[in-house]
Amino acid sequence: MMDSSPKIRIELPGKKDRADCADLVDFIDLAALSYARAYAIQKEAHERVVAARPEMGAPFSAQLRAGEIYFLEHHPAVVTVSRRIDARKNVLFSQEQLAQRGVECVETDRGGDVTWHGPGQLVVYLILDLNRLGLRVNGYLRMLEGVVIETLADFGVVGERDPCATGVWVNGRKICAMGVRLSRWVSMHGIALNVNPDLQQFDLIVPCGLVGRGVTSLESELASKAPTLAEVKKALAFRLNCALSAAGQAAAAAGESS
Repeated sequence: MMDSSPKIRIELPGKKDRADCADLVDFIDLAALSYARAYAIQKEAHERVVAARPEMGAPFSAQLRAGEIYFLEHHPAVVTVSRRIDARKNVLFSQEQLAQRGVECVETDRGGDVTWHGPGQLVVYLILDLNRLGLRVNGYLRMLEGVVIETLADFGVVGERDPCATGVWVNGRKICAMGVRLSRWVSMHGIALNVNPDLQQFDLIVPCGLVGRGVTSLESELASKAPTLAEVKKALAFRLNCALSAAGQAAAAAGESS
């Protein structure tokens, strides 16, 4: 059954001034949704992106779109647990205790370990045809990290990679978690960027299964100068659009020359 949640397209700031930012993907604002409803939207989008592929052996077309990207906050808050062995041990409270705090706990089919999603955290689900973008898993994850680092820099925060752990960090504390799933080379899930969540919520879990590693947010780093979630949403959408356009143009050039 098709999901009836409202879908509002995000207007990308400055796009008219950037010739390198093509319309390869749709950027859609879902506002606030439960995890179950958002997952259903992801599944439907995945089916559309796979179905839109040209038939095997068809010539490459630079006009082929790459997918759909959804921006949202999760309401109610939710702890998601991957299918990784022993991931559930990193949830420090029982299902009943979480429910008493208004937090859902669900299994997820993405990579990674245990994460928290809720108010004040910007979640981005990317349903993208990686073949159309000429990307493989490692390059895709590094691209996402780079986009988040650029977005943080837009607000005066220095983000860093950790060679031992996927995601983005600020002074050794995680500000953005990442977890993806690929099926038929179309991605699902994506990134969770802490804008202004209640960081005490992360005490419910061992975030990403990384013992002794703290978390932070834009609000924690910038205090009264922190941007709103709406401002971060627009900045991140713009950075994503340009990174994906660059990847798509490179893939198109390679496809046309082969």
